[in-house]
Amino acid sequence: MTEIIHYIIGFLLGEHISPDIIKQIGYTANESEFSNYKLVIVPSHFFDKEIYGTEQSLPALPLKIWEETPILFGQASTETVGETLVLHADLVASTYFLISRYEEIVRRNVRDEHGRFNGKESLPFRAGFIDSPLVEEYGKLLRDQLRLVGCDIIEPPKTIKKVYLTHDLDQLAHFRNIRGFLGGLLRGIRLPKEGNKAIRSFFGGLKYDPWYTFPWLFNVDNSAKRALGADRCESVVFIRAGGGLRKEDQPIMLFHTPDFQTFMKHCRKKNVVFGLHSSYEAGITPSRITDEKKHLDKIAKKQCSYNRSHFLNTREPEDMQALIDAGITDDFTLGYAGVAGFRLGTCRAVRWINPTTQQLTPLTLHPLTIMDGSLTDKRYMFLNAHEAYEYCVRLINMVENWNGELVLLWHNTSVEDTPKSYHRKLYKDVIDHLKTK
Repeated sequence: MTEIIHYIIGFLLGEHISPDIIKQIGYTANESEFSNYKLVIVPSHFFDKEIYGTEQSLPALPLKIWEETPILFGQASTETVGETLVLHADLVASTYFLISRYEEIVRRNVRDEHGRFNGKESLPFRAGFIDSPLVEEYGKLLRDQLRLVGCDIIEPPKTIKKVYLTHDLDQLAHFRNIRGFLGGLLRGIRLPKEGNKAIRSFFGGLKYDPWYTFPWLFNVDNSAKRALGADRCESVVFIRAGGGLRKEDQPIMLFHTPDFQTFMKHCRKKNVVFGLHSSYEAGITPSRITDEKKHLDKIAKKQCSYNRSHFLNTREPEDMQALIDAGITDDFTLGYAGVAGFRLGTCRAVRWINPTTQQLTPLTLHPLTIMDGSLTDKRYMFLNAHEAYEYCVRLINMVENWNGELVLLWHNTSVEDTPKSYHRKLYKDVIDHLKTK
């Protein structure tokens, strides 16, 4: 645990803080060691062998409040012992609980119909801080306490450090195959416009298909890149290169078709990064990820290191090990389908801690801030256009306040130019708001 504790303390303080200051912080309940540090965080019983991994280790609601901030473990108090400031709020265990997805190994019976942990059952949602990165608040508290003992510490700048504009390729087009075309014609009996779209797409070409919105998406993305700088803004497409055994992985992606080759050529022209959209089937059998990544590498003609699971279907925390084994370095899955916000309690990229083995791994998790479907789906947040925009702005401003990363997910199918959906306008409005940051 020593490596993990040092990592968490460093993560809380921020990468701009000197390692010499980190050494001034102890994590111990042994009073004879207090004098070795300027500040000590007293451990709660969270990591005790007889408690860790059991229901007894879960925080009790309502949470205690320290300095107007909810704490998961420890006591809401401080004291001075000699010249050492002692914090009884266990910020280390509280942070560990959130960034490791610890809750999901204890509450394995809490899964939805897709085997995912239900976001509305999560502690961040139930305790009311799903829309606030609590870990960043812990970092601010820790920096404030260090100033009280004479450490010269500055706050990180209030700016969004990095923006990832991401799009999952679940289906390239609507009417470009026989099944889609015939379905469009049948619906056209009742809705003539639908039939006309199907005919135009099937006979006219990919550019006329209502779901082939990638040229529009990439133009909007590139406007953000120009405003924010290419170093701060990255456009990513996650491509499903496997699956097909289950309906959730349909339709199977046909990589040899002229349509797909046109899409890939356009991605390269617009400097879009390719990532693996590991299949729904891989969510059930994670060992499939290795073969899927090899397939994508062959298609992309390069080594791909990013991943996002289809349906956000990372079922168990331990499944992340399959990504590491496959050569994935960065994962962009960690958001709840049911509610947009901060699933990991942070808006910064964080190394994954395996909560079962209690090991710090090389895999970097990029928290998914907002997914289009979370906002509109009747099963999820079901917000109207105004509510969705206001909620997006709130989360974006929160990320800016804490110098975090913003990860957006909008699907090509959701921004179809149709009055039935507000997502095309919402995405443009959100990007325009971002361009002012």
